[in-house]
Amino acid sequence: MSDLILIVDDEPDLVSALGFALGREGFRTRGASDGASALREARTSPKPDLVLLDLMLPDIQGTEVCRQLKANSETADIPVIMLTARSAEIDRVVGFEVGADDYVPKPFSTRELALRIRAVLRRSRPRALQLQELSIGCLRVDVAGHQTWVHDQERVLTALEFRLLTTLLQRRGRAQSREALLDEVWGASTAVTTRTVDTHVKRLRQKLGEAGDYIQTIRGVGYKFASSVASTPGE
Repeated sequence: MSDLILIVDDEPDLVSALGFALGREGFRTRGASDGASALREARTSPKPDLVLLDLMLPDIQGTEVCRQLKANSETADIPVIMLTARSAEIDRVVGFEVGADDYVPKPFSTRELALRIRAVLRRSRPRALQLQELSIGCLRVDVAGHQTWVHDQERVLTALEFRLLTTLLQRRGRAQSREALLDEVWGASTAVTTRTVDTHVKRLRQKLGEAGDYIQTIRGVGYKFASSVASTPGE
């Protein structure tokens, strides 16, 4: 079955036009005209595979909708692409800080948007060759199930945070530059800077608590997932 895209925008004509264009690209779509209905639709079966979310909504800011989606265990793993006429760097940074997976400024071509959607969906899904479960010390990760536990207590991560964690964990002991992480986790989106990597690493450490100390900062390079925390912890 084709992927289901939830289009969230208060302009009915745009929702209709995007629905038609994405339908021609092989996607199924449904729409929501405000933040409250977007949150409701995201939890409605069948759940969307991805959310296209406008920043300017009549009731709730798109950034707050995104934050709530990523904070809820039912919807945390649904990728979100921000659609907005605001293209200032601070707007992009705020969008990524609340968990957005990509950021597409208006106006945009539907062909480019479809390519972005496919790239985000591809990055958000476990690869066939990945191990089904990864673990070290008090940390355990179910790759296929998109679940993470520290001392058997589940920690809810966004799709981006989960990809960042599994990327570092699978390459533990090897330093990863910020640029390499951008390419692997974000797909080297032109809207993302190395500052975004630092923001997500900081949030990931906080969510992991004790296990966050496995993620070490390599000055002048980037980050490394250590084999133990007996040495220098994450900064």
